[in-house]
Parts: sequence; C-alpha cells; structure tokens
Amino acid sequence: MFRTLLAVCILATGGLSAAKAEGKPDLSIYGALPMIEDVQISPDGSKLAVVSTDGDKRFLTIRKTAGGGIAGVAVGASKLRGVSWAGEDHVILVSSVATEGMRLVGPPREYFTVSDFDVVKNRQRPLLDGVKETLNIVLGQPQVRMIKGTPHVFLQGVRYLRGYAANTLFRVNLSTGVTHPLTHGGRLGADAWLVDADGEPLAQSTYDEKSGRWTLLMKAGSNWKVIDKADAPMGSYGLAGLGRDGRSALVWRRNDRDVLREYRATGDRETLPDDLELRGFVHDPLTRKLIGSYGMVGEDMVYTFFDPADQAAWRGVTKAFKTDRVVLQSWSANKRKIVVRVDSPETGQGFALVDLATRQAEYLGPVYKNLDAGAISPVTTIRYNAADGLAINAYLTLPKGRAAKDLPLIVLPHGGPEGRDTLGYDWWSQALASRGYAVLRPNFRGSDGFGLDFVKAGFGQWGRKMQTDLSDGVRYLASQGVIDPKRVCIMGASYGGYAALAGATLDKGVYRCAVSVAGVSDLQLVRRAVFNPKSVCVKAGTSLDERLNTVTMNESRGSEERTYDCTYRGAGPTAAPDLLTADPDSRDLRTSTSPRYWLRFIGIEGGQAPDLDAISPAKLAHKADIPVLLIHGKDDTIVPYEHSQIMADALTKAGKPVNLIPLDGEDHWLSRGNTRLKMLTEAVAFVEKHNPPD
Repeated sequence: MFRTLLAVCILATGGLSAAKAEGKPDLSIYGALPMIEDVQISPDGSKLAVVSTDGDKRFLTIRKTAGGGIAGVAVGASKLRGVSWAGEDHVILVSSVATEGMRLVGPPREYFTVSDFDVVKNRQRPLLDGVKETLNIVLGQPQVRMIKGTPHVFLQGVRYLRGYAANTLFRVNLSTGVTHPLTHGGRLGADAWLVDADGEPLAQSTYDEKSGRWTLLMKAGSNWKVIDKADAPMGSYGLAGLGRDGRSALVWRRNDRDVLREYRATGDRETLPDDLELRGFVHDPLTRKLIGSYGMVGEDMVYTFFDPADQAAWRGVTKAFKTDRVVLQSWSANKRKIVVRVDSPETGQGFALVDLATRQAEYLGPVYKNLDAGAISPVTTIRYNAADGLAINAYLTLPKGRAAKDLPLIVLPHGGPEGRDTLGYDWWSQALASRGYAVLRPNFRGSDGFGLDFVKAGFGQWGRKMQTDLSDGVRYLASQGVIDPKRVCIMGASYGGYAALAGATLDKGVYRCAVSVAGVSDLQLVRRAVFNPKSVCVKAGTSLDERLNTVTMNESRGSEERTYDCTYRGAGPTAAPDLLTADPDSRDLRTSTSPRYWLRFIGIEGGQAPDLDAISPAKLAHKADIPVLLIHGKDDTIVPYEHSQIMADALTKAGKPVNLIPLDGEDHWLSRGNTRLKMLTEAVAFVEKHNPPD
C-alpha cells in the first residue's frame, strides 16, 4: 500500500527515463537527483509531506498515510533545503538562491528564504515578504512552536534599523500571517537565537568574526544576561537547541575535544557525558527537549537515547532492516510512527514507515528511480596502513562481472575535509564502477566518525599526509594485485577536488589524470576569505521597503553610480551553517564547510601560517604531469569559481593540458539535476579517454 502511495506521487510529476546504452546502465540512473528527497510525517501521524524531483524541478505533495492525496505544490527550480510540519495544516519550506541577480551586492553567498504551505488552502506563502524595513531572507533554521494550540514559526532575519541592517528574531503566527519582531542583535549578523517551548526568547549566541570572540546570553526576566564567553578563533561554538528540561540552552563546543553543555539563565551549567555521540542531536518532536544524539561510529549509525523506553523502541526499528544503515527521518508527536531512510549497499536507499503500535514496517519507495540491484556494484570495507603506520579505513567498489585483478582504479576522496564516506550507496562511485573501474574511497586522517584523535591527526596535514593517505591506498591495492598501478586516476569534489589537483602537482607519479569538481586551488584565497571578509551590501532603492524586500528581483549591474549599506555581513552560509544540508548525507555543522574551520587542517592557527604556496596547486601548475579536468558551478559560495579559473589559467600558462567546464546556475552541492548529470557525464568521458577501463 505505502509503496504504491508514493509511486503515485512521483508518477504525477512526470519521471525520468533511464535507457541502457550498450549493456551499461545509463548514467542518468546515477547522476539524476534523488526521485524522493525527503519524507516528513505530520504530528498526528496521518499525513506525509513528500519532496520529489523531475529533472531540475521539485514538488511538494501531501499524502495521507492511509489514503489518497490532499494537496500539493510545484516548487519549481527552487533549491529546497528543508521541510518541516508546523501543526497539522502547515508545512514550512526553506529554499536558497545565490546572490547573482539580486538587489544585493557583494561576494557570492547562498541566501535562504522561508515559505509556508497551507495544506487546507493548498497555498504557498513566502514569509517576511512585505514586512516593513525587513529583508526577506533568513539566517538560521526556522523554529516551530505551538503556542496555545496555534502554530508559530520563529525566524532569524534582517531588519533595517537607524541606518544599519540588524540581525533580528521574528515571530510569525501561521494562522493569521501576522509577523512581529521580537529582539535585535548586532549589525555584523553573527547572532543566533533559541526560543523555548512557549515561544519566548531563551538564549542568544553571538560571534565576532574579527576577534573570534563567542558570547552566550540568556533571558533573565526582561533583560539579557551574559552567561559565558570564550575565544573561538575557529568558530567552534554554537547553539544546538533546547536542553533536556526544555528550559536550558544546549551549546556544543569543539576545541581539543567535543563538549556538550547545558546552560541555564541562573548561570548554572552542566556538561553532558563524554560518551555522548556529538554528531547530531535528537529533540522530542513535540516538546523540542533534547532526548538523545546520533552519529556514525565506525560502520554504524548509532542513536543514543536518554530514556530506556526510547532506546528500546529504536532497537525495535533497526531490527526490521537487518544490517542496513537506518536514519531517523521524521516521527509523529507521540513517537509511535517513524519515517526512516534505509541505506543498503546492495539495493540502494529507500524510505519506510514504521508503526510501533502495530509493530509493522512498510516500504514507502526508493530514493533513486530505476535503480535496482543489477545496477549496483559490490562494496567492501578495506583497511590499510599509511606510510607512518596510521590505520586507514576505506571502501572499495568493484565493477560487476570483472575479476578483482589488475583493474583500472579511480581514487575518489570525500569533501569536508572532515566528512567521511560510508559503506552505503554512493551514486558517484557506482557510476564509475558501472563503466568498469574499481573505485577507492578512503577515510583519510581528519575524517569524521573514527574518534577525535583521528580528526586531529589531520590538523596541519592538508596537502601533506592527508594526501599521501590516498596514494598509500593505491600502493596497498597494487600490492594485493587488485589494481594496475599504471591505470589510476583521481577525482573528487570540494576538498576532494583539491586532492585531485594535488595528485597532479604535489603527489606526482601516482595518477594518469585528475578531475577536480569545485576544488580549492589557492590556499591564500582561503586565508584571505577568513581574515579579510568582504561586505554584503544592500542596494539603495526608491523606498526603504523596495530596497529591502528584493531578494527575488532581477536588476542589471551595469551602472556603478549606486549607494549601498555595507554594514551587514552575515547573510550567507557562515552565519547559517545549520541550514547547509544540501548534500545527501546532511553533514552537520561540526563537519563545517566554512573556510574558518578549514584553517586547522591547513595548519593556520594563532595567525601563524605555513608556506601556503607550497601546497597550493595553482602555484605548482608548472609541475603538473597529467591531464586535468576542472568542473565548477558558477554559483558556488563555498569554493568560489575563481579557484578553478585561476587553476586553468596557471596550467594553460605552463603549457599543461587542461579543460575547464563551467556549470551555469550550479552551486557547491550540485543541487540541480541537469548540471549534476552534466558533471558526471563529462567526468566519465574524461577518465575513459585518459584511463580506458578496457
């Protein structure tokens, strides 16, 4: 029943074809966006909000868990970043758009907007639009609260006050549409708020990006009181929601070790046990209290709940799916109906609904369309030692129908760099394996999920041991006879893109070709992005409201005779890292893509920097000895497009073979279906030319 339910939802949007070519699965099976991106269950457990895709278009459909459709809306080409229920009749949608084409000027940033979909009226309404002296962008995750039975959403936005743009907390009554500003922060925009279960402001976290000073304030009566301060040059402090009692503020800190602490307005504080898995936090769907945590530990997704009854219930959920990795996607207010995302290396990913009352689990549908077991190559876990003896965990995908002997290899390092790979389905490596390549995905030093000491082993090793961890894996597979060491290429995105470029310029003699997708090429640019951030400016208009409510308006930038308010800096991902969950693994904010956090891996601490040119591929282009393919989204706000342009220019000047492919309208996370497929198609064609699989 449930599989049919979601199938009807997807078929209504059209669907993608997946023809096979010459016995090989079509690349669109792997390169297309997920057919189902998200499933959120309503508080009473009677409805599902389903986000589906067709090419570059996204759709939100509301379905009954035991019946037909209720409502739906075509989201269009918007990059939908998050969906959540607010009561039984409202769904909150978070979308993002890059700065190009807006009436905001400055460095490229990803700006987030929020809208409310009214299930009863079948109507979508943007929030903060038309609010006096207010930008219609948000700086943090929406916080949903039920106040006397009425759904409200609290938004961190920007309001123009006394000549400058201020970070502001707004309350929106979803029943009436009335929006009210509650409190204001500083003009630099590095503020975050937390509201309690009753909708009252509870805590405020501020961060001065210039001094690296973090401050926590809490509401004591009608006044804000400073509760704690700390130096956090890497931006490693943040609010993580309500504490266990619903009246405390939960703060995570990452310095020499992970620390999770609850603060109260009285000044009392309590550090939670060290064995708590500090990768993500589980809050009660009704009260929003902290009830547990989760994280990848080795090969397993581990959930830890404070209440033994919750822990027992979760054990019951996971038993229904044998050895597959199970992720809690959403649950009803009473926690009796749970939507999970199940990841199997043999069959791919899918959604399921578990009813704890009836003790039944029903399959809702696959994440990827037309992906069956026949299109998935086997994946195994391997372990090898790096040159200095450090044990490295990695995943090896072997092409179907070929013996594991003298195979061509693609090394595919993950991004982050404090991300990690898992044993589950990975669309990129599976696409390469379908073409006849073995694919190695190493969790090099600095990767998440193997303990903080393993993460710290990566500090200062960007372009150094983090790089040789990859080639050590190549040498290990060659020693086992699995791969042909003369037929190896390297490919990756973000930090993985940097590693690909480093494979062409630093760690030479290992690879035949390199493909960098949105890769870092010049570490001096990264350093300047942290220590000399550029302003984001609001264009002057004919009226204040026109000037501020213009995120979706187009305007030419031909004239330079304009005036701007350049005091506001925080409308991008640095100020709202918890919104950046665009990649399928939903990396949390501790595995930050912020350049500030990268500094520890690069080796920049306390203002002291190593010789960055010595590990910057763009400065070493003359040493490149293999063909290089550069692919980069023009709207990338994490690693700007100029990194690939600089690398292409340097290689061209040095007389080295290079090709640069821009992806118009694409961001750092390959959020658009057509450009994601183009990236995969171009990358596969490149390695097939320079490292043929047969």
